[in-house]
Amino acid sequence: MTKIVFKNIHRENSHTLAVYRANGGYQTLEKALSMPGDDIIDEVKRSGIRGRGGAGFPAGLKWSFIPKDDRAKYLVCNADEGEPGTCKDRDIIRYDPHLLIEGMIIAGHAVKAERGYIYIRGEFVREAEVLQAAVEEAYAAGLLGGSVMGRGVRFDLAVHRGAGAYVCGEETGLLESLEGKKGQPRLKPPFPANIGLYGGPTVVNNVETLASVPDIIANGGAWYAKLGVEKSSGTKLFSVSGHVNKPGNFEVELGIPLKVLLEEYAGGVRGGWERLKGVIPGGSSSPILPKAVCDTVTMDYDAIGRAGSMLGSGAVIVIDQSVCIVRAIARLSRFYRHESCGQCSPCREGTGWLSQMMTRMEQGKGVPGDIELLQSVADNIQGKTICALGDAAALPVVGAIRAFREEFEYHITHGRCMVA
Repeated sequence: MTKIVFKNIHRENSHTLAVYRANGGYQTLEKALSMPGDDIIDEVKRSGIRGRGGAGFPAGLKWSFIPKDDRAKYLVCNADEGEPGTCKDRDIIRYDPHLLIEGMIIAGHAVKAERGYIYIRGEFVREAEVLQAAVEEAYAAGLLGGSVMGRGVRFDLAVHRGAGAYVCGEETGLLESLEGKKGQPRLKPPFPANIGLYGGPTVVNNVETLASVPDIIANGGAWYAKLGVEKSSGTKLFSVSGHVNKPGNFEVELGIPLKVLLEEYAGGVRGGWERLKGVIPGGSSSPILPKAVCDTVTMDYDAIGRAGSMLGSGAVIVIDQSVCIVRAIARLSRFYRHESCGQCSPCREGTGWLSQMMTRMEQGKGVPGDIELLQSVADNIQGKTICALGDAAALPVVGAIRAFREEFEYHITHGRCMVA
């Protein structure tokens, strides 16, 4: 099995500083502290790594947006991981927290941020405990604080637990919550790179993104860029769940065929490949792909985009022939209705309408014209809200209608699911 960036995660007591250092931990930090910040940013740019939280924005480019002025700058790690189906970041934190910490110190040095925060999902109780213990170990060893490794570089790090709101996975909603306010996304511009946490320039990156930084700096951006495929470089942690024989997190190079990921890594589809009905490739907010597409599609940003979905967070939800698509999407719609912060009327009202209509259809009370009305409601949500939660609610519905319209029509005509 591929282990390139996350190669120490299966070692006994891998979460401790002693084990991390025994396997080369913090050696890259020594190298990075002797490098100018711009050189670190250039290496990350050269690597081509894109944000692993869902948006896929180039990390090095995001870092380069931080202005070179005298304002206090901040680095924030998004460890909220609220996307249904996603469970990779919590494993990094649980088993290799010092990899994340080292990546954050290097990133902080690169953008001249002297303070960092890890915003972790409130439900991750054990993970937060492990992370806090790792931060305390790092302070005791002189790896955090007023002079990192005695080199005169300051970087302080704090762990902040959220309260389990999906919308706080959006970076500005996260910043609002971190400041002690209601977790509602901000209008952009201004972007966090200019006015972020406490009004200062701020970088917000996902756990997996920051945990990849030490290997990029240790081996060079060009080395990392050779992994994966063009415009989707490096490795990716895919959280595979649903109807497979061996669900779990798997580190593979981007561009791997979806069929290979499921068959060779996840133990195959339950009952065989022909039992596959569809796959949600990037977390519950990404449109479902039917089996005919899954047969040949590769797991990279461009290929999944051309197939009509999104790579997102890399949460691969496998659905076999036993699943009623209408029922599954109705359940997702109820989730997004519950998680809407209510700030934008298209999302506040639209997610309610989607949920009501999907639930009514699933209960056998659908009427002719419901499919068109669902599409109309979704169209009035997409692209019309402050953050992407509205799109996250609309896209699964639109994608399911596109791929499995016959199941929606059957529900309306027969008042029940096609699946026996």
